Amino acid sequence: MPTNKLQIALIGYGKMGKIIEELAHSRGHEVTLRISSQNQAAFNAKNLADCNVAIEFSTPEVAYGNLKKLAKNKVATVCGTTGWLDHYDEIVQDFKQAEAPLLYASNFSVGVNIFFELNKKLATLMKDQISYSVDITENHHITKKDAPSGTAVTLANQLINTLPDKEVWTLGQEAQPSEIPITAIREGDVKGDHTIKYRSEIDQITISHQAFTREGFALGAILGAEYVYGKNGIVEMREVLGLDPEL
Repeated sequence: MPTNKLQIALIGYGKMGKIIEELAHSRGHEVTLRISSQNQAAFNAKNLADCNVAIEFSTPEVAYGNLKKLAKNKVATVCGTTGWLDHYDEIVQDFKQAEAPLLYASNFSVGVNIFFELNKKLATLMKDQISYSVDITENHHITKKDAPSGTAVTLANQLINTLPDKEVWTLGQEAQPSEIPITAIREGDVKGDHTIKYRSEIDQITISHQAFTREGFALGAILGAEYVYGKNGIVEMREVLGLDPEL
């Protein structure tokens, strides 16, 4: 259990926000501010001054503005909203100038972050195996706003950084040799499934991760909040989990 009791601001108070609040209380923390579309006026400097850490799980449309405000008020921030990364470099600069820590992750699940490391390791082993094609499939609930998922984009970028013949990813269309195809499926209440497949004419290698509940994402966000408290700079989830950078 954590040694410091945190006063947490929840920026975004939907399904994830409510699960985060429940788990935060179970770990001895206090949620002192809850911001949704219904009470934006409460998202102000006075209320933020009473918080140690903000956990931002909102929507792609408002995340950029939320993060700008949190940086301006020098609030240590954990962000799990995807779909705003065109502004990532700007937001990073804002937090650096504010001397406040920022932890962004496309997925806070402990299992998914281990899956990220597995994806990089397998790509390293496959980088010279030109007889194999590679593709990504992700499946989420029908209310998910962005496609492909931020997790799928992270997985694809890891492949692009490792596989010498891959330059970009593409969604829902026939891929060129330099492209990594991503298939995005939206159905039911699927919490999040991701699969990487390498296929040749003679065999296939597949790795996958399947989330059963949202609690894993919430717990990872709280672990992130506990980690960034009292720190500066840009933090990665691998640091929070103590994953070996040489893995």
